[in-house]
Amino acid sequence: MATTTTIPTTKTIRDRLKTYGRKGETYSDILSRLMDAVDRDEFMDRMYQRLEEKEQFVSLDDL
Repeated sequence: MATTTTIPTTKTIRDRLKTYGRKGETYSDILSRLMDAVDRDEFMDRMYQRLEEKEQFVSLDDL
């Protein structure tokens, strides 16, 4: 099992983090899911940027 740690934060941030949770999720579960989502979004943004630079990307708005 992974070693746990304590991360100091304000009650406001803790309560905000709770709102992102699903039933039965730990704080670690919530944080991991949120970080995974950000990583995917940033990856997709970089890929779209590369396609635009190569002029291989056509926005649906342009169709």
